Amino acid sequence: MESKTLRYLDDGSIELYTTEVGDPSEGEVQLTGGACGICSWDVVTAKLGSAMIPMAPPGHEGVGYISKIGPGVTGYKEGDRVAGGGFSTVRNLPSERIYPIPNSELSDEHWIVEPVACAVTGIDQTNLKAGETVALIGCGFMGQLLLQGLLHSPAGNLIAIDIVEDRLELARQQGAQETIDISQHDRDDLAATLKDRGIDVVVDATGSQPALDLATDIVKTGGRINLFGWIKGQKAYFDPTKWHLGGFTIVNSAPGSKIRNTFPPAIRLIDAGVFDLRPLVTHTTSLGGYPSLMEEILEGDKSYVKGVVNLA
Repeated sequence: MESKTLRYLDDGSIELYTTEVGDPSEGEVQLTGGACGICSWDVVTAKLGSAMIPMAPPGHEGVGYISKIGPGVTGYKEGDRVAGGGFSTVRNLPSERIYPIPNSELSDEHWIVEPVACAVTGIDQTNLKAGETVALIGCGFMGQLLLQGLLHSPAGNLIAIDIVEDRLELARQQGAQETIDISQHDRDDLAATLKDRGIDVVVDATGSQPALDLATDIVKTGGRINLFGWIKGQKAYFDPTKWHLGGFTIVNSAPGSKIRNTFPPAIRLIDAGVFDLRPLVTHTTSLGGYPSLMEEILEGDKSYVKGVVNLA
């Protein structure tokens, strides 16, 4: 069957092409249509090309519909909507890499499960105790997902921090009671004030060096820093004296750190409304329109939070 898909070239450009996909093999299912989310990894790959190591794969936040079932696969039927796949209109996947989505009125672009599964891992790794004070640095898409989850946790106080007022406004719309626009403060004075508040856990969702530095300066002695964001590149830096004297614990909550399979709980929590992508998905496009949307993203479209490519 003909499948439309894409790849990233060394200069970061997006090449659309057509390929043939055969019937699913033993233990596989074939998915068609659905949608796939645009990850920050995609954005940085489109910006840097082969200088981004590793380059992003052709999508990894997919949802689609089972169109064929390979030998040996049980528990699914044609037409089932499942999480899995990437930027291909037709794709074969091992059955153990798909996850059933319950009957739901939510559209495909609001069932992008993979980033929610990552957020569940991040929340798991906070090791949050009831009543603790949490600071969340970064209110982009992933930060907003973490915020949604943390707002349903037993945190005592939750402080959302960013440098973009529109993101903080979105955080407030989702229920954040305290937000701080760090661009409106003297950085060192603000860090000292927050340090005095005894912040137990700092979750860094930015993937930036300045946020890592801020996390170091505001977490309480013996507290925890949760590095959720990916500082993309070959090096990051820290002050070993501050880390030693601070006595805090650093946790890497990247997907590989998961302590359980987080797709099933992510799906349950989307279905329950704990995670809600509807206010977060700001841009949708067809596969053919993806290169143009990426240009808008790279130009700095201030309204952009999350983009999804429809594969129907």
